[in-house]
Amino acid sequence: MEDAKLAELYKEKLFLQYARIGKCLSSERRLEILSLLSNGPKAVENLAHQTGMSVANVSRHLQILLDANLVRFTKKGTYVIYSLTNPAVEEFLMSLWKVSEHQLSDVSRLKQDIFQHYNNVRTISKKELLGRMKEGTILVLDIRPRDEYETEHIDGALSVPMEELDGYLQDLPQDTEIAAYCRGPYCVFTTQAVEQMQKKWFKAYRIEEGVQEWRTS
Repeated sequence: MEDAKLAELYKEKLFLQYARIGKCLSSERRLEILSLLSNGPKAVENLAHQTGMSVANVSRHLQILLDANLVRFTKKGTYVIYSLTNPAVEEFLMSLWKVSEHQLSDVSRLKQDIFQHYNNVRTISKKELLGRMKEGTILVLDIRPRDEYETEHIDGALSVPMEELDGYLQDLPQDTEIAAYCRGPYCVFTTQAVEQMQKKWFKAYRIEEGVQEWRTS
């Protein structure tokens, strides 16, 4: 009987710890912060700018993520820089996105709706892109913020943040073929960038994979 009680107590405590992660992820804003951090370390002020939240709100969410050991921080001068605790957190997030798309019809519908809005945008497969890169017949652009590019990027890609794209295209020969990527399959910025390039008569393609998907595939 004592063994049965001990096993039950162990199980309750174990699932209580698992629930800490579940409760921590119950906020869409915290999931957004984790998604941004999966692309590289960021200062609190940077996260506030990119999420549209106040520094105080971001700090409160980060404290909850910190308590669950999903993020960590370092100090650089007067700035506090946050990052994911380890690669296992990034892998968990990717699994969560995949499960959500598979199990929740709303996720698939939202993704379909947004890309139907940009129905003239073409997507290039990883296999074709690798071949074209090997031949040197296509230019690959990373349109994320430069700090994310510096953290990790697809080999051979050039850093051209979205806000610098127009200026970069002005000096590019019109017959240049371009492929662009951002933060993965759900990132609309990639699609918007490709549409922007097509309007300037460039032959451009969207890369569906982000850095994480590219690496794990």
